[in-house]
Amino acid sequence: MNTKEYISSGIIESYILGLASPEEAGILECVMKNNAEVKAAFEEAQKTLEDLATAQAVTPPADLKSKIWNKIQQEQTVEPIQSAVSTDIPAAKPQEEIKIQGNNNWKAFAMAASVLFLVSVAGNLFWINDQSKTKAEIAKMQTEKKTQDFAMQKMNQKMEMISNPDMKMVMLKGVEKHTDSKAMVFWNTKTKEVYLNAESLPKAPEGMQYQLWAIADGKPVSAGMYTEDKDSKIALANIPKAQAFAITLEKQGGSNVPTMENMYVMGGV
Repeated sequence: MNTKEYISSGIIESYILGLASPEEAGILECVMKNNAEVKAAFEEAQKTLEDLATAQAVTPPADLKSKIWNKIQQEQTVEPIQSAVSTDIPAAKPQEEIKIQGNNNWKAFAMAASVLFLVSVAGNLFWINDQSKTKAEIAKMQTEKKTQDFAMQKMNQKMEMISNPDMKMVMLKGVEKHTDSKAMVFWNTKTKEVYLNAESLPKAPEGMQYQLWAIADGKPVSAGMYTEDKDSKIALANIPKAQAFAITLEKQGGSNVPTMENMYVMGGV
């Protein structure tokens, strides 16, 4: 096995992901010390896998933990109930004094009732407003959790493919006009199904779509149209053989031949 065959065997990716056996890891470490080309391929693969993982990482909001904790404390706190009845009961007044003051007291009682009514309305409005804010915060936290769960699900799907011994990973690097672009093809050597991780590519413009190509016997063969919902989990095509893969930006629905000036990435198998 020559150097290029050794690099393309997938041992470097397996080593980086911790899937290589102790014997394979020892051999690779020894080869890297004595072969600059293998060492360079290792460093490039490590950077590419780190970039792909970073591209889909979802960081939870910094205040998420404190919001949840405060909500739990609020629900567990029971407000003390204050007695509405005064313990200081005034002595009964003579019947004559009550009659004399009767006409004046009803005004005071009416005013007090009005004040209590306004306080009650204000309290209810405050409670409703507070409840609305709480519901909005809970809804926001639920949305953030769904986003994190979806990202974790996609990561688990990628890890399942990477750990599959029949799956060959082909790194696609940016061409001259798009040096910062990169993508990863997962090619099942047993079923011949091709999957694509292209989250690091720029978002396709309106009316345009990325198309994957397999280069077989020097000729480009369409390997399917890429959409975000297919990323890494739905096979784009069945490719029996290929010496390389490339991605071009085409009109919605794809093209029969690749538009070479719109090529973004390419990589040999």
